[in-house]
Amino acid sequence: MAITYLDAIREAQARALEEDENVYIYGQDVANFGGAFKATKGLSDRFPDRVIDAPISEDAIIGSAIGAAIEGMRPIVEMQFADFSSIGFNQIINQAATHFWRTGVPCPITIRLPSGGTEGSGPFHSQSMESIYAHYPGLIVMTPATVEDAYGMLLEAIRIDDPVIFCEHKLLYYHLKAEELPKVILPVGKARIARAGRHATVVACSAMVHEALRAARELAEDGWEIEVVDLRSAKPIDTDTILASVARTGRLLAVAESFPWGGLTSEIVSRVASEGFHLLDAPPQRLNSKDTPIPYHPNLWRVHRPTWQSIASATRNLIQL
Repeated sequence: MAITYLDAIREAQARALEEDENVYIYGQDVANFGGAFKATKGLSDRFPDRVIDAPISEDAIIGSAIGAAIEGMRPIVEMQFADFSSIGFNQIINQAATHFWRTGVPCPITIRLPSGGTEGSGPFHSQSMESIYAHYPGLIVMTPATVEDAYGMLLEAIRIDDPVIFCEHKLLYYHLKAEELPKVILPVGKARIARAGRHATVVACSAMVHEALRAARELAEDGWEIEVVDLRSAKPIDTDTILASVARTGRLLAVAESFPWGGLTSEIVSRVASEGFHLLDAPPQRLNSKDTPIPYHPNLWRVHRPTWQSIASATRNLIQL
């Protein structure tokens, strides 16, 4: 039976709860209701004292979880939508991220953010916030793009002593499937070559990896071999793998669903320009969502975010430079 991206997240949490009695899940409607997207469905039946419904206060949810973490627990916090984590922003960046640096006491908290857009979700339920959290030292920011990484990286997030922002893309919950859960997973901070190529490198993460892969398949019909790099995490970022890919192809397109100002694509282009300028045969390019609030209407939303068509078009232009 096929395992979905959402199944993998649920199974990783179940395994973590089974293996470590210090793990617990805390969030709005995570117990009997099973979470906004059913990522915790059935877990409260198996672990009734460790899957706990929270009040509607993201600030209080994260604050209490930080307190539990520094006392030896390993909380998994579910935000109903990534956007709502901004209510607990102070707790995340001023408390969780800095705690070890200030005290020498680790803060092993995992904050799950259902991220990215879907049709009709609009500006309050569609944001991609990995770039914001990657800005702050002390946080690890994971962006799994596959069923295998949704499982393996979440398990790793829960075991790590640092606070982890786990950006799981809502559009992938039911669209991605695998035959089985992985036995081995790449280390955190190691990117993956999702498709080999020689004419241009496209670096992406999360759902954009699949848009990039489809664009690469389209361009292959015209004889262009596009290399797709799946970052897997926004922080740490695997600069070595990106540079090695650009060394093979001579061209770079960085793609992200987040807004363009000061985002992940800016960081990628900056690193390649400063550390691998000699490798480039053309100016590095980037592609993001439009610099406007995210629209509700499905047609407008599809134009707002990068798609395989816009990635293919940008890559064609890059190859011709």
